[in-house]
Amino acid sequence: MLLLTPEEMGRADRLAAESGIDSYGLMIRAGHAVSAAFLRLYPAALRADVLCGPGNNGGDGYIAAEALKQAGVEVALFHLGDPENLKGDARRAFQACSIDGKPVEDYRPAAGAVIIDALFGAGLQRPLSDALCMLISQVNEAAEPVIAVDLPSGISGLTGKVQGAAFSAAHTVTFMRAKPGHFLLPGREHCGRLDVFDIGIPQRILEEAGGGHHLNGPDLFASALPALTASSHKFRRGHLGVFSGGPSASGAARLSATAGLRTGAGLVTLAVPPNAAMVVANQVTAVMLKAVPDVAALDEWLEDKRLSAFVLGPGFGVGEKARAFVSALASRPLVLDADGISSFADEPDALFALLSGADPHCVLTPHEGEFARLFPDIAADDNIGKPEKARRAAERANAIVLYKGADTVIAAPDGRIAINANAPPWLATAGSGDVLAGIIGGLLAQGTPAFEAACAGAWLHGQAAKRAGEGLTAEDLPNHLPPLSGVS
Repeated sequence: MLLLTPEEMGRADRLAAESGIDSYGLMIRAGHAVSAAFLRLYPAALRADVLCGPGNNGGDGYIAAEALKQAGVEVALFHLGDPENLKGDARRAFQACSIDGKPVEDYRPAAGAVIIDALFGAGLQRPLSDALCMLISQVNEAAEPVIAVDLPSGISGLTGKVQGAAFSAAHTVTFMRAKPGHFLLPGREHCGRLDVFDIGIPQRILEEAGGGHHLNGPDLFASALPALTASSHKFRRGHLGVFSGGPSASGAARLSATAGLRTGAGLVTLAVPPNAAMVVANQVTAVMLKAVPDVAALDEWLEDKRLSAFVLGPGFGVGEKARAFVSALASRPLVLDADGISSFADEPDALFALLSGADPHCVLTPHEGEFARLFPDIAADDNIGKPEKARRAAERANAIVLYKGADTVIAAPDGRIAINANAPPWLATAGSGDVLAGIIGGLLAQGTPAFEAACAGAWLHGQAAKRAGEGLTAEDLPNHLPPLSGVS
């Protein structure tokens, strides 16, 4: 589940060399992995067109080209810049390649060929030249299959952003560990099928080189999920409080409450304005009701120490009441979503002050617009990607930040980052975020730590959508949540 940024992968390469591992041997294995992918995926291809860049990615390409020639494949080789200027292992790979190359500017895609993109890989952080953008556009328009080495050229391995233009690969072959750019949008859409090959760098070196980036999945949170025992009863399974808006705005909170119950909270109570009680009572059964008209009533309710977590925001309404309720709840495990976030748009520092000085126990779940309202300067920084934005926001807020989207990112103030990539596109439907808030709240209520609850919530949300299938509505999601006992 560990992801390596391009900088971290470079550090891993250096550490491997310092430990005595032959770096050129690693390049040979990488190039052979590319050639093997070509032979496996496209046995009937008429030709391999190998585009080699001016660095180690190009070195992988030269190795792959020579291996394909030795396997009897017709190979056409094209190089960016003068290959005589190559250094180190890339130069050795070029010298070991017996194929005469041509300048990449001369390349034109041809029918029946498979293109191996070994121009830049994951480390690119600058826009491509106009000439390369035109070449990439021609290749993409020709729709001939592309195998990308490490990452499609033009995609940042750190942020997933397109640097002017990028190949649309059918397959991407990377080495040892995937990079954030493989899963962040729009990079993910350019990678096609991703294969990760082990070329021989030990796990201990990867862990020493790596930081806090992970692909979200059960390895991150399964050990923190609640487990039922013979002595379990409803109060031991936690009591979740979910706050509702008025009579015409209770649907979002009801979705959250149902999701919290389905996730395993022993009791769930909807806290409603008195004028919404009868409307909500006609819509719920296992979820309990509590009239909480104001902060005084909330303070009285909070004297019940069996209440273990809360969800505030879905359909609640934006304004002073929301801010006052958050102030009363700030020391308790809390999912702050939607209107709860927007209520602090004009004074985000007031929210951050409420959450400061304690271990992070609040989960903020902003979408793009809400994130920009709460963290305007971070959102406007085009020099950093979504993971770094989420990390900085989490540090500032002293909270877990679940930055929603098709490439949801979860970040903790201590630097842990998880990129969630299991959500199908049909999850983008009204009310799905309310369900997500309820799932996380249900886990918090059962004692799951905030970062793990947020990671598990995002992953379970995606799995429920896959199980429900295309055409789902938010009401379908809670009924398709996988059982926690089966998550591993």
